[in-house]
Amino acid sequence: MITLENVSIKFNLDIEKNFSFKQLFISLFDIKKYKNRKETKKKNDFYALKDINLHIPKGSVVGLIGANGAGKSTLLKTVVGVMKPTTGRVVVEGAISPMIELGAGFDVELTARENIYLNGAILGYSKDFINSKFDEIVDFSELHEFIDVPIRNFSSGMVARLAFSIATIVEPEILIVDEILGVGDLNFQQKSENKMIQMITGGTTVLYVSHSLESIKKLCDTIVWLDKGRIIKIGGKEVCDEYKLKMSE
Repeated sequence: MITLENVSIKFNLDIEKNFSFKQLFISLFDIKKYKNRKETKKKNDFYALKDINLHIPKGSVVGLIGANGAGKSTLLKTVVGVMKPTTGRVVVEGAISPMIELGAGFDVELTARENIYLNGAILGYSKDFINSKFDEIVDFSELHEFIDVPIRNFSSGMVARLAFSIATIVEPEILIVDEILGVGDLNFQQKSENKMIQMITGGTTVLYVSHSLESIKKLCDTIVWLDKGRIIKIGGKEVCDEYKLKMSE
């Protein structure tokens, strides 16, 4: 279903200000300056992901854990296709429903009603399908009284509820979730988790990022520990315990 083979993503942190083609041309005649700049640029290479090999079978629920900057969100974006690997390849078989950045695909000047149709279209849903599921989306989001309010007036929790309700109106083949279950009030968090469990039991493949180890342990059958762009360990719930112990040292 999802395979990453020797995937690396490299960025360059060379942020020399006011650099221009004119300066480059001049530096070509100053060999020492040119060599120093090339060396500085090389030293500023940064790997967000490094030599990632991961196979996720159909129906698996995989949790990604790690500190901020470990590469979790970058890996999700690579699977979705938002980011392209510098080296290696990513193979995805199946339709993806991504919930990575809250409000991505929303227009803040439009109402929640209008954004349901806009976001649904982005996800590939037809207007007739959205019409048939509209009430169900609104009921799940619990945003009945705000349905004709521009979402620029929404809290992040309200945006999350709307995004989750649209993305999960059908059971996708692959669901990509980045921390979204931790947004909103406790009742909606529980309802979202129950919806996730329903999709998991229905055979949806899930790739889930969260800093909540309890949520990861509860929902996921496989856990991937990332650190500084590399996979440290792949296993079951014991990986969460090892990670927690390491973080407490």
